[in-house]
Amino acid sequence: MLTTLKNAFKSKDIRNRILFTLAMLVVIRLGCQLPVPGVNRESFTEWYAAQTGDAFNFFNAFTGGSFLNMSIFALNITPYITSSIIMQLLTIAIPKLEEMQRDGEDGRKKIASITRYVTVALALIEASAMAIGFGRSGLLQLDNKVLDYIMIITALTAGSAVLMWIGERITDKGIGNGISIVLTINIISRVPQDLANLYEQFVQNAKSTAYGILAAIVIIAIILGMIVLVIVLNDGTRKIPVQYAKKLQGRRTIGGQSSVIPLKINTAGVIPIIFASSLLQFPIVISQLFGVQSTGVWGEILNYMNSNYWCNPQRLKYTIGLVVYIVLVVFFAYFYTSITFNPMEVSNNIKQQGGFIPGIRPGKPTTDYLQGILRYIIFIGACGLILVAVLPFFFNGVFNANVSFGGTSLIIIVSVILETIKQVESLMLVRNYKGFLS
Repeated sequence: MLTTLKNAFKSKDIRNRILFTLAMLVVIRLGCQLPVPGVNRESFTEWYAAQTGDAFNFFNAFTGGSFLNMSIFALNITPYITSSIIMQLLTIAIPKLEEMQRDGEDGRKKIASITRYVTVALALIEASAMAIGFGRSGLLQLDNKVLDYIMIITALTAGSAVLMWIGERITDKGIGNGISIVLTINIISRVPQDLANLYEQFVQNAKSTAYGILAAIVIIAIILGMIVLVIVLNDGTRKIPVQYAKKLQGRRTIGGQSSVIPLKINTAGVIPIIFASSLLQFPIVISQLFGVQSTGVWGEILNYMNSNYWCNPQRLKYTIGLVVYIVLVVFFAYFYTSITFNPMEVSNNIKQQGGFIPGIRPGKPTTDYLQGILRYIIFIGACGLILVAVLPFFFNGVFNANVSFGGTSLIIIVSVILETIKQVESLMLVRNYKGFLS
């Protein structure tokens, strides 16, 4: 990785792209510290500390602490992520959008334009909900209620739109993967504080020096082990061989070569975890944001959804919520893969190009074979995702080790870093080809 970066800085074009990306990231981190007008930060910090659910911690990690600071970037790029997922799902359900996606570059530009409008609409809805909810809770200093509400909603919506624009600029003029890089830098910004908390809790305040050293070794080993597991999940593929028949075209014989179809082990990425977490945490967020009384039967139901209660020896019954979470992760892994990868379409493409999988007849047998392989690797990927996601809940419940870079965040960090390195390498490769051709 260091060699790649060293070689990248030797190229003026790539160096400028990297420096532009770094400059945009500095702008983002500065914006995360600018408070929204009218916010009582002390009261908001006290309110945040009093929350028992993990939903706001999850949201705060994705926004890089902007939500806790109640800055103009408090919504961050979460509306864009949500709108992208919605558009991806709608592309399967609506034929017109599916046709746009198949139209090549022009179609993708139209879908990207629609995604931007959906992002602004979602940001407006979320900003309105936050402004009204926090206003009712007395966390906002409001003089003229209507104008102050409009100002706060406008600031939050504009902040999300600006971050979306910055992400797209990083994609065009930077090193690519703009939105992913913005999300990753937000998560990474919380890591030093989390590591400091772990050090203070388990090493500095240890009963003895030996216990502190052992705790430090265990923490480092767990973090490194999870990183290795995420890398294996991210890069693991099942390669299906495809053989193409020879064809006589004029006096030339074409075809006859072999290829592979790489099916990723973690076909759905981090989406199943995000879907499962969002589904369980949504009722908790609504209850806390609008001050709904979480007592009686409703409060008991919310406790089962609260990840802070999972794996707690004193509240073992609430671990049933973790079982539901695991079932949801497996379900969404199969569901999301089923709408993003079509074995029948792949089988037809292979057949039209004169190809076949050795030992498998073209057509329906190939489709059935791909579906069987897909079901197998999806289950393996889902088990890996569950292991990465559940470990932080276990350590939080048993040892009270609450960190923001576990599970989902770690998968995003490692995946984006690996993808960014590949992006830089591809830019260097394109530059070398251009130099050779000129």
